[in-house]
Formats: sequence, C-alpha cells, structure tokens
Amino acid sequence: MQYPCSSCKKECLSEFVGTFLLVFLGASSVIVSALIPEITTAEALAFIAFTFGSTVSLVIFFLGKYSGAVINPAITLGATFAKILRWKYLIPYLFFQIMGGIVAGITLKFVFSSYPVASSLELGSTELAKGVNPILGLILETIGTFILTISTLLSSTRIKNAKFKALLVGSTLSLLILLISPLTGASFNPARSVGTSVVSGYLENLYIYILAPVFGALIAGFVFRSLREDGKRNLVCLC
Repeated sequence: MQYPCSSCKKECLSEFVGTFLLVFLGASSVIVSALIPEITTAEALAFIAFTFGSTVSLVIFFLGKYSGAVINPAITLGATFAKILRWKYLIPYLFFQIMGGIVAGITLKFVFSSYPVASSLELGSTELAKGVNPILGLILETIGTFILTISTLLSSTRIKNAKFKALLVGSTLSLLILLISPLTGASFNPARSVGTSVVSGYLENLYIYILAPVFGALIAGFVFRSLREDGKRNLVCLC
C-alpha cells in the first residue's frame, strides 16, 4: 500500500499515536471506573473526564510540535475549513486518526478480554443515555464539538506557549465531558467512537457520533474563519 503522505510521515505518525492514546486511555477509564468497587457515579464521571482531558493535554504538549496534535477527524475538517490546517494534511490526518482509533479499540479488546464488564460496556463505546433521543443526542454532540473546536482553533492561533495550549483544550474537553457525558457519552470525536464501536460490534446510533462532530466542527470552522481578521493569517497555526 502506498503511504498516504510520503512528505509528512512525522505528522501522520504523531496523529496516529496521539489518537491511539486518546481512545485507548479514555475508553480504558470508562472500563476501569466500572471495575472499582463502591465508586460513585460522580467520582467515575470525574475520573473519566480527568483522564480524557489530561490525555489530550499531554498529547498536545508532547506531540503538538510535530503535527499540531489535532487527533480528531472532525476538528481536522474544521481546522482545514478555517484555513488553519493545510489542505495537503486533510486526507492523511483523517486516515491515521481513524486508524489510531481502531487500533486502540483492538488493543482495548486484547487488554480487557478477561473482564466481562468490558464486553457489557462495549469497550467503553459512546451511547445515548436512557430517555435521550437521537435528535437531542445529535444536538448535544454538535454543540460540544463546536465548543471544543473553537477552543482548539483559538489555542492554535492565539496562544504560543505549549503548556497553555494543552491546558486550554484539555480543560475544555474535561468540562464538556462533565456536562454532557451523562447524556451522550460525550464523544465529540469520530475516531473515539468508531474505534471502540467497530471493534466491539456496538453500532447503535454510531452515525450520531460521526455526523454531529463533523457538523459542530465545520460550523466552528466557518465562524472562526468569518471572524478572523485578514491581517492575522500568519499567526502560529496547525501547519
């Protein structure tokens, strides 16, 4: 198979590794929280939110210098539409982000194969809570992705310090998970949902976790691009 981007191997490897870590560690926190005896729902939610947020922060801090650490197909589309990410990276990034998510799902299945709770949780797949219909789920995931994408675009163009970039995006994700996860699982990332759902075979409402993040990120990209001043196009970006 021909390498999708022969001139950006370092960037693609960074996106693959970053997405793998996000999906593997994030979904692992969902499974592990279910294995901890006497943990409360609030404590489990806080643990999951912290794991996802801190993982994103660490990935941005350590891998951001190589690829921008987008690690999210939806935000990749939003950043490209906003002219923050170069078009030549679009397809390679999407490919390696999705592959990173799927490999993470395979790894999760291998690591937690002896734990029945992992199967009952579909390897930590995102799913709608009881009483949440698909339309509401679509709206919530769109709004969450919009906010996360705006946070990512602002950090990439307005903040030069890698630590502050990581802190902004990571804390935004953690907060969104705390607010929305009890209703939808708070994906905001097609690679995160596809990776666990495809490997576990849990495909119910998967379309929501693909379409909603794409909608939210594209809307964010359009808004950001519209409001961005023409004279500031040469600021530090995910290039």
